[in-house]
Amino acid sequence: MYAIVDIETTGGQPHQDKITEIAIFIHDGEKIVDKYHTLVNPERPIPFFITQLTGIKDDMVQDAPKFYEVAKEIVEFTEGKVFVAHNVRFDYSFIKKEFADLGFTFQRKTLCTVRLSRSLMPGLPSYSLGKLCKSIDIPLNQRHRAIGDAEATALLFDRLIKLNRPVVDGNMNMASEHTTQVLKQEIKTSLLPPAIRKEQVDALPMVPGVYYFHNEAGEVIYVGKSINIKKRIIQHFNIDYKSRKSLDFKNNIADITYELMGNELVALLFESAEIKRMKPHYNRQQRRSVFNTGIFAYTDKEGYKRLTFGSINKADNVSMTPIIALSNHFKAKGFLFHKVAKYNLCQKLCDLYKTNGACFDYQVHQCNGACVGQESPEEYNKRVDEAIESFTYEHNSFVIIGKGREPGERSVVVVEHGTYLGFGFVDDTFSASSLEEFKEAIQRYNDNKDIQQIIRNYMRGKHKDKVLVFD
Repeated sequence: MYAIVDIETTGGQPHQDKITEIAIFIHDGEKIVDKYHTLVNPERPIPFFITQLTGIKDDMVQDAPKFYEVAKEIVEFTEGKVFVAHNVRFDYSFIKKEFADLGFTFQRKTLCTVRLSRSLMPGLPSYSLGKLCKSIDIPLNQRHRAIGDAEATALLFDRLIKLNRPVVDGNMNMASEHTTQVLKQEIKTSLLPPAIRKEQVDALPMVPGVYYFHNEAGEVIYVGKSINIKKRIIQHFNIDYKSRKSLDFKNNIADITYELMGNELVALLFESAEIKRMKPHYNRQQRRSVFNTGIFAYTDKEGYKRLTFGSINKADNVSMTPIIALSNHFKAKGFLFHKVAKYNLCQKLCDLYKTNGACFDYQVHQCNGACVGQESPEEYNKRVDEAIESFTYEHNSFVIIGKGREPGERSVVVVEHGTYLGFGFVDDTFSASSLEEFKEAIQRYNDNKDIQQIIRNYMRGKHKDKVLVFD
């Protein structure tokens, strides 16, 4: 038994928008046998653009039942049935959220008619409900109303499950069995994007690398990395997406490709480079620098080296190069407090204590008095230099040798004079005694503050890679 569902809502985000209309058509695998329809009072104004799309106005739902008043009927109509919809995650997510708000867990097996259509009718120009119905002559009345879209989806579902029933060589059951198997498969894989096949996911490697999501035109729309490509991609698909935008992201994924990287560090470096090179639509945050707050150093007119923090892109910092980049002001401030305590620096001279006189630490005898001129610039600046050295790489020039993409191969990451040069792969027989020889084995990539932070974090963490120093 199948419950074919369509809803209209006040917007595209289940966690904040509400249902305004719901329609359910019951199909027993042979024909439509029952239906349910009601407007729903969302208990909030309906946005004008939604009214323009659906035709549902505030006065139409003013006297309609609230969701809790129809919840029992929805449970009864869908209980024991497969929940079917066109782009099923959208409708299912909204209904789950409405029930969750009532303290009830709504859970059904799901089936997406977009995926089912792609499987049983491949090669059509579009699988949107309107264009799909038009291309196979299914009437679609009251478009963008739950009752009209649900009825069209029910007719589409009926057409799909009967596609392979004509008698072939005197044997009807063979064709029907194919449709049955497709249905079972699509119910199992309803969480996958409509254009992605289970076989594609099954074939993904469980090793470190960078993966790409492509749209139907072949364009890369997202780049990601993982130490286990298959596991991470499955996590993408299992997310219960909360907005229309995130659902669109998932539904736009038409193909998956990947590059093996061998280890986490190289995957991180390559992912960052690829996002900046390709600027995928759904990597908007990572296309920009994710480390946008800098720690800066300068010498004041009294000769004291001072540390401060602020936006890297801020106009008054244009002439200053950050010593280190962090993700936000809060982390930068915490980072400086840690260095002040470790190297006995002055809070005032590190922009952490605003005062015209002595800093707080001086008052409690934890500052040597640089803030009031009691400690000479020469003595104070020695400790500032020690602190600054701890910001940067531990070594000036070095090579990180890690696991390769296959047995007998190693990865090579090269940093020279504090600048990242790139990475490459060599076999186990590769032997080099100079930095120049390693430089010849790599592909060059751009250095930037994101890359520097990736390498610093990796080097300070627990890793088993070999590090060759050429200082």
